[in-house]
Amino acid sequence: MERNQSLHTYIKEELLHRIKTNQYQPGEKIPPELELCKSFNVSRTTVRTALNQLTLEGYLVRQQGRGTFVADSKVKQALSQTIRRYSDQLVDQGKHPEIEVLGISVVAANELLSNHLNVNLRDPIQRVERVRKANGEPTQYEVAYVPWSVAPGITTEQVASSLYKSLDEFFGVWIAKTSENIEIAFADEQICKFLECEQGLPCFYIETSAEDGNGNKVEFSRSFFRGDKTNFSIERTYSK
Repeated sequence: MERNQSLHTYIKEELLHRIKTNQYQPGEKIPPELELCKSFNVSRTTVRTALNQLTLEGYLVRQQGRGTFVADSKVKQALSQTIRRYSDQLVDQGKHPEIEVLGISVVAANELLSNHLNVNLRDPIQRVERVRKANGEPTQYEVAYVPWSVAPGITTEQVASSLYKSLDEFFGVWIAKTSENIEIAFADEQICKFLECEQGLPCFYIETSAEDGNGNKVEFSRSFFRGDKTNFSIERTYSK
């Protein structure tokens, strides 16, 4: 369980991990609340809070008298391609960008990171935790993961601006491709703390995987954007 993480947030993340790794298939009935209470050794209220959040976020569906089931997979929508950094886009809008580095640590790769970064379980991974601000107000909370073998010893100074630019300049790692999944999530206690918002605020949740020119996975990140302060545009071009 990550630091500052409540019990119901931990349970929610664990259940979400099981859904995203297909341990729980779409349409499958998940274990009843009492069974989950015994499995996680927590109260029914804690389990119910986690299930309520997953239901609100569209991962679970509750059917009266039958139980709780895994919802169908969500529709994926690609964002527009752009080489403009987030901070540059803020400047273009007349806003002052700021990045607060909350910390850098080294963690052992779990199953999720192993899958996203193509590394072995327990391999050292650098965990970079940051908050982005616009005119002093938090708009994005991000946790990025970079394998130690890709860029050993990343410093706070290097991630205080553009992580991708620093990977290129200091480690010779050029980001050639990113893949992004965007969903709606609701801010829990931990996210509220960093985004300075009320609990339950709708947020954009984005998972990003980055590859170098050889197709090697070099970074994976999870970001929460305040829904009341952020929007995204999608631009497409078509050929006849």
